[in-house]
Amino acid sequence: MGTRKWPLAAVIVAVLAASAVLSGPARTAGAAGADGATLFRTKCATCHAADGSGNTAYGKRSSLRDLRSAEVQAQSDAQLYTITAKGKGKMPGYEASLGADACKALVAYMRQLKP
Repeated sequence: MGTRKWPLAAVIVAVLAASAVLSGPARTAGAAGADGATLFRTKCATCHAADGSGNTAYGKRSSLRDLRSAEVQAQSDAQLYTITAKGKGKMPGYEASLGADACKALVAYMRQLKP
């Protein structure tokens, strides 16, 4: 009986490892997109609104730009990254607290907001 458990365990480990290798890139790409969306909802939507319009009480009071607008979308990824990472005006920067990858994920998500 003891010899039967070992081959079964080896098969299970091999299947799980193969599954991780085969699904790794797709899962990672999906996770990055999800992380950007989740980060946006938790860190940005309070002021910028869930759709990026800035149509919140604070957004209206502060005249926040619509992140979906042609003006904002025309900015380079580097420009949007700098604003996200370092902050601008009253908006805090997120590089120190979230890291560079999270800021990049936020920029990628902002690109998805365009109409």
